[in-house]
Amino acid sequence: MSNTSSLPVSLLIASKSQAIVSEPQRKTREDWRKAKELDEARKAGSAPAAVDEEGKDINPHIPQYISSAPWYYNTVGPTLKHQRPQEDDKRKLLTKVGKQFQQVTHRKKDCLERPRKVLAKFTAAEIAPDEFIQPELKLDFDGKRDRWNGYDPTEHLGIIVEFEKVEDTKRQLKAKRLNIGDKDGGEEEMDVDEDKYVDEIDMPGTKVDSKQRITVRNLRIREDTAKYLRNLDSNSAYYDPKTRSMRENPYKDTGKEAEQVAYAGENIVRFSGDTLKHAQAQLFAWEAQHAGVDVHLLAEPTKAEKLKVECVGKKEEIKSSIQKSILERYGGKEHLEIPLPPKALLAQTEQYVEYSRAGKIIKGAEKPVVSSRYEEDVYPNNHQSVWGSYWKDDQWGFQCCCSVMKNSYCTG
Repeated sequence: MSNTSSLPVSLLIASKSQAIVSEPQRKTREDWRKAKELDEARKAGSAPAAVDEEGKDINPHIPQYISSAPWYYNTVGPTLKHQRPQEDDKRKLLTKVGKQFQQVTHRKKDCLERPRKVLAKFTAAEIAPDEFIQPELKLDFDGKRDRWNGYDPTEHLGIIVEFEKVEDTKRQLKAKRLNIGDKDGGEEEMDVDEDKYVDEIDMPGTKVDSKQRITVRNLRIREDTAKYLRNLDSNSAYYDPKTRSMRENPYKDTGKEAEQVAYAGENIVRFSGDTLKHAQAQLFAWEAQHAGVDVHLLAEPTKAEKLKVECVGKKEEIKSSIQKSILERYGGKEHLEIPLPPKALLAQTEQYVEYSRAGKIIKGAEKPVVSSRYEEDVYPNNHQSVWGSYWKDDQWGFQCCCSVMKNSYCTG
């Protein structure tokens, strides 16, 4: 990028013709530094803003590609004149589009039509105007963005008249067929005539090409339930009307699971399936970049996937080597290799059990019923009976020796 001051070509040509201006001087490093400091001070508000030729302040936050004027505008200082509507262009546009109706009609020698035998001013005949009168357009901010700018509402009357003529003709044909007696045939023919143009009509919210039979829907189908009508509670999931999105489940607080409802929010689709795998791959790429590995998931997906597979394999190898070293140092490997019974290995048995809908056993072996949560058939300290088999004076004891001390030794 050149460091020379940008002067318009016209000024350079004029200066060379007058031979009073030398070649443009290069800006030094100190000049660039001062200009940058002045720009930062203007943005911070500590220095006054630049002023154009009309005395208006220029916003220092305007980008350079907007504030810098083209070379053919012959501007040297700061200005925004090139960004404002020019008076000459506006005058030309008004003359071309909106002011033609003020022109006087052309003269006889300038007319391009065949001259009439009797002039129109003598016959008082209705003849089309000599010039095409352009509509009066509004060239302000709202007018330039109005799609109906310059439209005459009276033009719609022609469409209404044409439609009424078609409907009147249909009624006359139908009455004629009814008088003849061909009632059913007339209705069928009318239906056929109406169905003829069905393929050429686009449904609301659809873009249909009748030749290719391709439909692109950009709106909700009218038969589908709207998302904001699924749960009318004001504290339900938030619905964004601008994007027509409801990310949370509207049935979250109603006790219904996601499998029981037709719509469970958009997050259930965004955070299910391969979406989680993609998120994990993106997280791996970020961690790899933080560690110093040059990898990008979108630019190099194959490289990122290969690095992820290698990283996962190395993690498994390190984990298995650590486990192996611990077993070799402290032992206990034989406890991890306990052989399982054949029934547990195959997960199959020949025992047949049939249950009812209530969960009761109809046919087959019954489940062992747990009689108590306490230990049973336990005879401590050489006793022949269990604790609690003897009762006397509001105390429990052993039946074999009539002892009421739980930790006593049996005396027979």
